[in-house]
Amino acid sequence: MSVFDTVLAVDWSAAKRKPPRESKDAIWLGVARGGVAEQQIYCRSRQEAEAWISSFLEQEQAARRRVLAAFDFPFGYPRGFARRITGSDDPFALWHWLEERIEDAEDGSNNRFDVASEMNRLFAGTGPFWGKPHQARWPDIPYRKAGIAYTDVPERRRADLAAKAASSCFQLFFNPTVGSQVLMGLPVLQRLRLRHKAAVWPFENIAAAQIVFAEIWPGLIEPAVKAAMAASGPEEIRDRVQMRLLSQALSRLPADELSEMLAAVPEEAQEEAWILGTGHDDRLNALAWDKPGGLTPPPLSNDCFALPAGVDWTPVDDALALLRDRLGPVTGAETVPLADALGRVLAEDAAAKRANPPLPNTAVDGYGFAGGRAEGPHVLPLVPGRAAAGVPFGGTVPEGSAVRVLTGAALPDGVDTVILEEDVNTDGSRIAFNGPLKQGANTRKAGEDVCAGERILPAGRVITPADLALASATGLARLTVRLPLRVGVLSTGDELVEAGEPAGKGQIFDANRPMLLALIRQLGFVPVDLGKAADDREALRAHLDGAAAQTDVILTSGGASAGDEDHMSALLREAGAMQEWRIALKPGRPLALGMWQGTPVFGLPGNPVAALVCTLIFARPAMGLMAGAGWQEPQAFEVPAGFEKRKKPGRREYLRARVRDGRAEVFKSEGSGRISGLSWAEGLVELGDGAAEIKPGDPVRFLPYGSFSM
Repeated sequence: MSVFDTVLAVDWSAAKRKPPRESKDAIWLGVARGGVAEQQIYCRSRQEAEAWISSFLEQEQAARRRVLAAFDFPFGYPRGFARRITGSDDPFALWHWLEERIEDAEDGSNNRFDVASEMNRLFAGTGPFWGKPHQARWPDIPYRKAGIAYTDVPERRRADLAAKAASSCFQLFFNPTVGSQVLMGLPVLQRLRLRHKAAVWPFENIAAAQIVFAEIWPGLIEPAVKAAMAASGPEEIRDRVQMRLLSQALSRLPADELSEMLAAVPEEAQEEAWILGTGHDDRLNALAWDKPGGLTPPPLSNDCFALPAGVDWTPVDDALALLRDRLGPVTGAETVPLADALGRVLAEDAAAKRANPPLPNTAVDGYGFAGGRAEGPHVLPLVPGRAAAGVPFGGTVPEGSAVRVLTGAALPDGVDTVILEEDVNTDGSRIAFNGPLKQGANTRKAGEDVCAGERILPAGRVITPADLALASATGLARLTVRLPLRVGVLSTGDELVEAGEPAGKGQIFDANRPMLLALIRQLGFVPVDLGKAADDREALRAHLDGAAAQTDVILTSGGASAGDEDHMSALLREAGAMQEWRIALKPGRPLALGMWQGTPVFGLPGNPVAALVCTLIFARPAMGLMAGAGWQEPQAFEVPAGFEKRKKPGRREYLRARVRDGRAEVFKSEGSGRISGLSWAEGLVELGDGAAEIKPGDPVRFLPYGSFSM
């Protein structure tokens, strides 16, 4: 039985009034009772939504039903922000402050940028709010985030970090506009909570409240949303699906589980608020689904690859930073025996079940007794029996006596020091030796290696044979690991034929797919061969549809530019989820990034050299994040150049290279079609973005293939 009779889920929008017909990116409300989603309501404006919610809460109060109203925007700001604005840490003081200032018209026009400007003036330097539709207006608000230090207050709340929400409540413009949602939402919450005497979690005790407000983030149930969208077709409105499934999941939570979620908040939540369900993604997804089952979290939202407005050429470091900030794990988890865990990514921290060693023990073969011994000769009587590994001594060794002990044996009661048998003479009933000997010599303390309950392996670690030894030694028989990342590889182009097939005039053998499939396997992911698609838009669409259903990420080669036959870019653009990153890179430049039915797509260049370089530099670390293993930088080495090169500024360059006699030599040609250079090379020489004139002996940065795990 749930703690609440009714769940209301609210998808809030900061945008202007929406059309009469139901549309996306609007305000959608979902209502669920008894574990069943009953209705979804479309509101054209914030005023309409506030009026509907208020009327709904009145009806629920009259019917004596207890309501959980969950809103999808932050209820608070990072620690210290409220005090800077209002002089108090009380989040409701900030709610009241905003409610007094925010003006919101029925047509969607409002003064949120003026209010944000007023708050920015209370901070030294620029920010914390940033982003605006007009670069010249509101001079107190930076157009972009660059240059904001976030020293007075953090950029993100602890709740955002814990839930892996990429958004910040200080971003007012450019997707995602969470900062604007907060400014337009908190005044509404302030009026609703006073009007209906609602308790706000986690700021207040909610035990006796009939109406409870809580913060939620739809990203926690993205796997269920992705599955529902795939099943319902492209005409379905994503926001409506989110509210239906979110209200359903919260309504289905048993009382004990929901109570546990409501109780599990850190101290910062009293000021910053908290996202309900954080850390319980899998459970919420299982309850949200109409057909619960094995869920895999989705990778990204449709706009996660979007570049800030005005960005054209993207430096390599900026592109990497964008991927690192916007991606996260997309695979589900399972618990497997140790024998099946090698090479898998740990999904959660592993803690020792018992200490290692579990008891104090001897590090050598010898004789044990209590206390150290001073310099000079010593004779001690032996007690009968001995202690061996797995066969402990049954009694207590009297003070002044000794007992025979073997390596690894638990120290008998009355023993804390061991002397090596090589340093002892014995007649079978006594031992004689010379001091000095420190107390505790030749022994190991209990937990000297690992204490019970101590974290032994962090989440995100790729399990090694040594890790299995540690897990076993500390009593773990099973580990919770990520499901392997499934990476699909698709080649596109009429000119491609399979190796061994007859090649007609103008046709070439497909080199990219076998190369990329093998690389995926070397990286520890599951390669999925998607074959090749002709230059036909509908055929390619069918390939992508099938790929999205069976993979976590898709790599394509060819068709990533904007030409007449570049159908990959066209389809991603048609789906409303495509970005063409023109990266200041050689070889490579165009990198099409997008989403297809919730699955991320990396559209690689068609030339094999460029395809491999883009995969190693961009897709490899991105896939590591999606697999749950974190962002992995390749290990680079500075070595003397064995070549000459003059380089123009503006692009980063990667040269096929190998090291001979301590120097990096590069392939004779830089052409992207020279596949033999990939085989000849053993790594890449990276040349920075600026101009360079390299002479033999100058230091250069060498990245061996092995540092990419290939």
